[in-house]
Amino acid sequence: MEPAPSHDGHHPQVTVLAGAGMSTGSGIPDFRGPDGVWTRDPLAARLLDLDWYVTDPAIRRRTWQMWRESPVWTAEPTAAHRSLTQLAAADALRAVCTQNFDGLQQRAGTSPEAVLELHGSLTGTRCLDCDARQPTVDVLARLDTDPDPHCARCGGLLATDVVMFGEALPTGVLEAAVEAATSCEVFIAVGSTLKVQPAASLTAMAAEAGAHVVIVNADPTPYDRLADEVDRRPIDQALPELVERLLRA
Repeated sequence: MEPAPSHDGHHPQVTVLAGAGMSTGSGIPDFRGPDGVWTRDPLAARLLDLDWYVTDPAIRRRTWQMWRESPVWTAEPTAAHRSLTQLAAADALRAVCTQNFDGLQQRAGTSPEAVLELHGSLTGTRCLDCDARQPTVDVLARLDTDPDPHCARCGGLLATDVVMFGEALPTGVLEAAVEAATSCEVFIAVGSTLKVQPAASLTAMAAEAGAHVVIVNADPTPYDRLADEVDRRPIDQALPELVERLLRA
């Protein structure tokens, strides 16, 4: 089934839900895939659990080391990221609702206003008590002498803006994502297991609102039955081809 052509000569409006698979081509491992970080080491999930983080200094030190060693800092956008920037340039992109915190979509040239970071961002750090903010790179730079960093203003614990288990999503971001999912003509879920809520439910919302739903993922997802198209090919091949087809519509 093809997405319906636009009657006003404009390209169909597209909303994208991007999961970790979107960035594995950039060298950033996913969490839940067959070779994911948590698949190989289930205890590693504690590093992103708010309760463990707040109560266990050893967990905090490991979490900060994980961030310092993350490939996010040297990763480059892929053809898949760049293809979504093409959609934006053609005024066909409603929003990229991303579960990633790597900033690669923005680095690919997509306006930050069009990227809804559902699970936060690694670039910023805040105090869990007074919400004082600073760049994450500034905190990483002093880890050798301050491996469990605290707030210079109030002494509270510091944490990156990446949403941990037990934390709410960033204010307003989910509402904006729901609006984007329910007002688009084409909804693409790419590189996501579609098992993490509430992000995964955007797929059902888009389908119920009448969008043409495309799922691009190597493995089956719980929402495949709602999709008009399912593409199992590598994302860096499938997504640029899909975008090219949509821009011809």
